Amino acid sequence: MTAIKHALQRDIFTPNDERLLSIVNVCKAGKKKKNCFLCATVTTERPVQVKVVKVKKSDKGDFYKRQIAWALRDLAVVDAKDAIKESPEFDLHFDKVYRWVASSIAEKNAFISCTWKLNQRYLRKKIDFLNVSSQLLEESVPSGENQSVAGGDEEAVDEYQELNAREEQDIEIMMEGCECAISNAEAFAEKLSRELQVLDGANIQSIMASEKQVNILMQLLDEALQEVDQIELKLSSYEEMLQSVKEQMDQISESNHLIHLSNTNNVKLLSEIEFLVNHMDLAKGHVKALQDGDLASSRGIEACTNAADALLQCMNVALRPGHDMLLAIRQQQQRFSELREHFARRLASHLNNVFVQQGHDQSSTLAQHSAELTLPNHHPFHRDLLRYAKLMEWLKSTDYGKYEGLTKNYMDYLSRLYEREIKDFFEVAKMKMTGTTKESKKFATLPRKESAVKQETESLHGSSGKLTGSTSSLNKLSVQSSGSRRSQSSSLLDMGNMSASDLDVADRTKFDKIFEQVLSELEPLCLAEQDFISKFFKLQQHQNLSASMAEAEDLDGGSLSRPQSSGSLLPVSSEKDMIRQMMIKIFRCIEPELNNLIALGDKVDSFNSLYMLVKMSHHVWTAQNVDPASFLSTTLGNVLVTVKRNFDKCISCEPESIAHWNREDAESGDSCCLSDPLGSS
Repeated sequence: MTAIKHALQRDIFTPNDERLLSIVNVCKAGKKKKNCFLCATVTTERPVQVKVVKVKKSDKGDFYKRQIAWALRDLAVVDAKDAIKESPEFDLHFDKVYRWVASSIAEKNAFISCTWKLNQRYLRKKIDFLNVSSQLLEESVPSGENQSVAGGDEEAVDEYQELNAREEQDIEIMMEGCECAISNAEAFAEKLSRELQVLDGANIQSIMASEKQVNILMQLLDEALQEVDQIELKLSSYEEMLQSVKEQMDQISESNHLIHLSNTNNVKLLSEIEFLVNHMDLAKGHVKALQDGDLASSRGIEACTNAADALLQCMNVALRPGHDMLLAIRQQQQRFSELREHFARRLASHLNNVFVQQGHDQSSTLAQHSAELTLPNHHPFHRDLLRYAKLMEWLKSTDYGKYEGLTKNYMDYLSRLYEREIKDFFEVAKMKMTGTTKESKKFATLPRKESAVKQETESLHGSSGKLTGSTSSLNKLSVQSSGSRRSQSSSLLDMGNMSASDLDVADRTKFDKIFEQVLSELEPLCLAEQDFISKFFKLQQHQNLSASMAEAEDLDGGSLSRPQSSGSLLPVSSEKDMIRQMMIKIFRCIEPELNNLIALGDKVDSFNSLYMLVKMSHHVWTAQNVDPASFLSTTLGNVLVTVKRNFDKCISCEPESIAHWNREDAESGDSCCLSDPLGSS
């Protein structure tokens, strides 16, 4: 047990600044479990703390581990079970009753005795000891010290002590005085015995003579014992006072610790509350702006924008662990969600109304531009809508579904509006090219060359119809015509070609100006709309708009004449691709109308394809320098391909026209030769 006690003190209690006083090997009563040790310890630092520690030997090795510790002041009762009959069982009453069986009665008694002494010294006899023999409780530390001293005397008796030099000298002198000491030991011993008896008697007489002094000494000893008792009483009272002061200081220390802990918790709680109040509180003005703010005025839009930004900041606060379990936080988040939904609905409804109103306002201006080759200006509408750009960005980040709905509605409304405007614009361009009105529109497709030839033919028929009169005049005319009919017909054809050429140049110049004006009107319209879409819808912040664009195209059912747009839209990965998809949806009628206008110009005069090729090449080059992948550049490039094909067709047909005119000239010459013999006869 001593070795175990030394090992426990070294491995477990010394690192914790504790001193092991007593140890008992126990196991729980009624259960077959491995043994453990109950240790009574005190701390080496002030204030002293007394504990009962349960130590258990580890199953994986020969080392011990501390399992549980109880403060001695929490011990209420020590029950030894039987004060008369010795038993190894005993109970310790802490927060509950622990029943133990000691490995030996001696260890049990030693542990209970140590506990009683610690109770007497540190706890002012607060623990109740039941069924413990009074003899065991009366044992104290001094008695143990006496026992240790007595044991030391016995050991001293048993030890052999050598004579010093003086003692050896005295014995030699005494033996020299006795001649018979060596020859007769018995006589020497008798002599020593007689001398010893004489000395004993002298000592007794001396003691009896000093009896009075002994009595006085005993009286002084009694008085000294009384003084010692009084001093012990005073020391006990002082010890009790010090124990009381110690307990009060311990309580004060614990109170100070609790106060410090409470202050720390209050500071942390105040910090959390300030964090939540500063980041999760939305001003009443912002709430009012989100609920009832005016979305039509500039001041109202600014107030709603600030309120929406504040709401987004409150909703995006990074809450710390545990905040989401607070009822107030959940209620505030629910309130923010309701405000967001309400304002998103208001904003979407208002912008839809603005889109519809724009369609009505622009429709009223179509009549003003019906007779002019100009497109309506959308800058005021764009300027008004750009005030909502920040709100659109907020809607995009908070409710992407409503943002997509607004995007689709804008494309639907604007595509119908631009379709009406562009179709009317191209109708005016076609009428100016053909020189017709809406009533005579059906005759505008007659080619200029055929009209000139028809007029020449009618003039010829008219002059021949005027050849009526007398026979002499007829003969005269026939004689005159017999010699010069070929030259006359040749001069008439030359005059007809010259007049037709002058008319073609004028018409082509007029067509060139009209075509240039058409392209000049379309370019700023597309560029302005593209710039507005980029700024208003904040497309650079999101990459998933292409799916909604493709769905809108499928639902609309419209198809463009561009070859690459015949299938479904491919997923886009950049802002330019998304803008181009929206532009395709909004301006889906530009390319078909341009192709129709090109077909009309080619039908009026095939040489118009040369003018269109020059103009289209210039505009395509300009658009590609600005943005090669833009909608305008791609659309004009596709139209340029059509113009190039028409020009190639015109060039390929020109030799056939020249050969046709040569054949007509030859036929007219042959007819003149045949008419000469008739005139001469």
